[in-house]
Amino acid sequence: MSTIDAAVRHDLTDAQWALLKPLVPPASRIGRPRQWPVRGLVDGVRHRVRTGCPWRDVPDRYGPWWRVYALFACWQLLGVWGGVEAALREAADTAGKLSWQVSVDSTTARAHIHAAGARRDSVERVVGEPDHHALGRSRGGWGTKTHAAVDQHRGVLSFLLTPGQDGDSPQFITVLEQIRIARPGAGRPRQRPERVLADKAYSSRANRAWLRRHKIAATIPVPADQAGSPTFRVMALRSVGLVTPPSGRRCRA
Repeated sequence: MSTIDAAVRHDLTDAQWALLKPLVPPASRIGRPRQWPVRGLVDGVRHRVRTGCPWRDVPDRYGPWWRVYALFACWQLLGVWGGVEAALREAADTAGKLSWQVSVDSTTARAHIHAAGARRDSVERVVGEPDHHALGRSRGGWGTKTHAAVDQHRGVLSFLLTPGQDGDSPQFITVLEQIRIARPGAGRPRQRPERVLADKAYSSRANRAWLRRHKIAATIPVPADQAGSPTFRVMALRSVGLVTPPSGRRCRA
């Protein structure tokens, strides 16, 4: 019976590579041919991102560590990684593998004490790189906060990186506005989910008003300090369609 080396159990399968290969830049017709297969280098990048090890500790089976890093950095500057993500999300939506009930939440990652040595021109070189490099100090220490919108099948539809001290609620609308799933043929990409689920940290008048204005249903609990406000309670009930607005039309959030 054939076995799989435990060290490579997270590498791309043949089916996964067949889906990914058309999305990556083809080999150049000029210059020397590639010495290391792109598939191995991509697996090296995935290994480093998954484990968080230094680039020099990437296993030799993927190719020289400096070549793995060069591929990562080059594709980052060219926007290849973002293009691959967008294409995979489009393919998943076309195949009916995306659910438009979206959960929004955040997580914090601690940064190394020396994680402030970015190039001064990185903001101009890398598309979307913020000038603060998503690093800040919170009560938990030096770190980065990731805000994400995820569908019910655990597919990431959009994400936003901010300094560790940034709050969750102020990024709620920004994360949802970054959802853009292209559809086959002409027309604008889809941006609006059917329902948004979040914890009580995202309960605010501004967030609920935005959801109601875009006709997006919401499942967001009301904190105890807001539950006592009659005005806020009416707004929360309207967001789930349980209260009819004064115009007589049933409200849909």
